Amino acid sequence: MAPAITIAAETELSAANTGFMLICSALVLIMTPGLAFFYGGMVRVKSTLNMLMMSFISMGIVTILWVLYGFSLAFGTDKGSIIGWTSDFAGLSGVETGDLWGTYNIPVLAFLVFQLMFAIITPALISGALADRVKFTAWALFVALWATIVYFPVAHWVWGEGGWAFDLGVIDFAGGTAVHINAGAAALGVILVIGKRVGFKKDPMRPHSLPLVMLGAGLLWFGWFGFNAGSWLGNDDGVGSLMFVNTQIATASAMLAWLIYEKIRHGAFTTLGAASGAVAGLVAITPSGGAVSPIGAIAVGAIAGVLCAMAVGLKYKFGYDDSLDVVGVHLVGGVVGSLLIGFFASGKGQSEVEGLFYGGGMEQMWKQLAGVGAVLAYSLVASAILAFLIDKTIGMRVSEDDEVAGIDQAEHAETAYDFSGAGGGSAFSSAPPAPAQDASAKKVDA
Repeated sequence: MAPAITIAAETELSAANTGFMLICSALVLIMTPGLAFFYGGMVRVKSTLNMLMMSFISMGIVTILWVLYGFSLAFGTDKGSIIGWTSDFAGLSGVETGDLWGTYNIPVLAFLVFQLMFAIITPALISGALADRVKFTAWALFVALWATIVYFPVAHWVWGEGGWAFDLGVIDFAGGTAVHINAGAAALGVILVIGKRVGFKKDPMRPHSLPLVMLGAGLLWFGWFGFNAGSWLGNDDGVGSLMFVNTQIATASAMLAWLIYEKIRHGAFTTLGAASGAVAGLVAITPSGGAVSPIGAIAVGAIAGVLCAMAVGLKYKFGYDDSLDVVGVHLVGGVVGSLLIGFFASGKGQSEVEGLFYGGGMEQMWKQLAGVGAVLAYSLVASAILAFLIDKTIGMRVSEDDEVAGIDQAEHAETAYDFSGAGGGSAFSSAPPAPAQDASAKKVDA
């Protein structure tokens, strides 16, 4: 992410960069419905709508919080390297349409709405780990609290001017720490508190619609170009173009690596593996794509594809119920992508920082480790505490009966698919059904 700096009047607005950032913002927004489809297809039929709603509600809650105080906490004037605050940003009370974001030639409002889309999708990522078993009201409350207590401060650490990770020199181009490690660690913290689904490791819990999963993965892949390339806040020096190219390369590499791994390990190339591998590559290149070369992007994607494919099975070994592999893909992929910067940073992208394989030694690796470790620990602990407090007050989980019967009906009074008219054929044709032929009737030659 390009550095966050204070408003300056001497910069002249660029219509091209402003238009580019608004388009990128829309691309990032479409990732949240894409995530909803991706997750929605992976759950059982009886949980489909709940999974969709857990993503969609984030678009409502986080938008309002971001305008009221979230943007100010994340990107306002630094307070002690931990949090930001600028009163003019609160409620956008002091932001004019002509105000530009620091020395960048885009409006504050364009930067604000781009960052809003990141704030929306990050808590939505957590929801995949909690499928089938969380009250919708409890989830909505968790989103509001988590965004305020975890996401806004972490975004300031990593991207805000004066944030400790930013000043340390931790490289996170578009959200390996602030988005993916943050969400993955939060998912682990919450599921350790709320426990497993009824029937975990006993009942079949296969995806109900793999085409829906593939559609969601495709929308994520498409939107991720805005997520990544837009994070340089313009097109004046080619770094955003490098990030765009590396995003495609790493995603392809990770998808192929995941498929090869599962063919060797399980004997088949699966559509779920292709979708999951692509997402793993997108996650891993998010922090690193501005620092590595295209060849480095191939390596980042391949390593992430294999390690994430291996990591998704850990839930069965260790007994935590990460329903849709948020920990295995987002936490592990975010860690892998962030740490590989210490090896593959070329010094020819977003900065002159070089990794170990380019003669830079281990200095950047230690910085990356500090950022990864701090965000992981803070999000894990804070998220577990929030889940515990919500569980002990309004209750975090639905009843066992509602979980078994289906959370869609219990929480939303709806079902994803209505087959009531499909039995007699009248729902699809105005013609009456053909009369049943008597089994004893003789065949008559024409």
